[in-house]
Amino acid sequence: MQLSFLRPLYQRPGPWCSVYLDASLDTQDAHPALDLRWRGLQRQLAEQGADEPSVAAIDRVVRGHDPMPGDYGLAVFATGGRVVLSEYLHAPPRRDLAAYASLPHVMPMLAQRGEQVAWVRVLADRTGADAMSVSAGGVPRRAHVAGRESYPLRRAKPGGWSQSRYQRAAMEAWHHNAGDVTAATVELAERVGAEVVVVAGDVRATGMIAAQMPERWQDLVVRTDAGSRAAGADQTLLDDVTVQTIAEVADQRVTAALDRFGMQEDVGAGLDAVVAALQRNQVDTMLIVDDPSANGELWIGPTPTDIATDPHQLAAVADPHRVRADAALVRALVGTDAELTVLGPDEVPDLVDGVGAVLRYVDRATPGRDGA
Repeated sequence: MQLSFLRPLYQRPGPWCSVYLDASLDTQDAHPALDLRWRGLQRQLAEQGADEPSVAAIDRVVRGHDPMPGDYGLAVFATGGRVVLSEYLHAPPRRDLAAYASLPHVMPMLAQRGEQVAWVRVLADRTGADAMSVSAGGVPRRAHVAGRESYPLRRAKPGGWSQSRYQRAAMEAWHHNAGDVTAATVELAERVGAEVVVVAGDVRATGMIAAQMPERWQDLVVRTDAGSRAAGADQTLLDDVTVQTIAEVADQRVTAALDRFGMQEDVGAGLDAVVAALQRNQVDTMLIVDDPSANGELWIGPTPTDIATDPHQLAAVADPHRVRADAALVRALVGTDAELTVLGPDEVPDLVDGVGAVLRYVDRATPGRDGA
């Protein structure tokens, strides 16, 4: 999981208000229930000493957000009277939560967010396509592609000497339209850094589009005949194929991270090793087991690599602070451009301290290497 979207949170000193709220509005009494839950969280923030301007800023987001259909949640982070980041959660949080601390409490959001896969889906026929792209940050974009050719689009069977000419003209029209769709698809894929491109709809159109995709995208194309551009067509099967394809890519990414971790021969495992690697800007990807009950703490200084299990390890820091361990770890990951993989408890049951790191490099000073 790329964490660059969190950078604004660490460009301000804090302290931070972090709020997770079930914002579902799918029942008659949803509005009063939401108001009641939010009032309870406001009281918790006040009891923790949160500043009124920041709480008021969150209040404006909670009460003024655009409702979504079904069950969902909100995660909101504010400091100094300003909301710096707010995100919709695809499902309600495990529990409503309000925290006021030196660092934003982002781990519940990251655990629920999971692996974010950038993708493009193209639903094509012989006249053009409807396209959707979603970045790794989950921002959707839609586009309509109209092919340059509108006639003839059917392979006519008039008989006689003109039959082959009409058939060739139809094939050329399809080919040109497919080329226009392919160009738009590549543009979308490059814009969002797509990891998968789903090409759906008319069988002949998808075949032409897939064949014209540049070589660097060929391995990322998934063809399916699910879906139709016809008015009122049921797209349920296409949605299922899309979700399954994206899930497979996400699973492959997690598997690759675990494989790389397993090849490191006992380095990078456990909290002490991960903290030491973060101090040295050595972490490529941190693995952490999702544990909502975790309440461990670490010590930090002003810079992302000022992180330690003991304050005496931060001798150069005048006033180290004790904070939530997961909050300190994420801050260090963001500050060193490292990534995060959140794992279920059953995926790595033997992971020491529930945390590990895939390292960018291993040298003699790496803890666990050559007895270090």
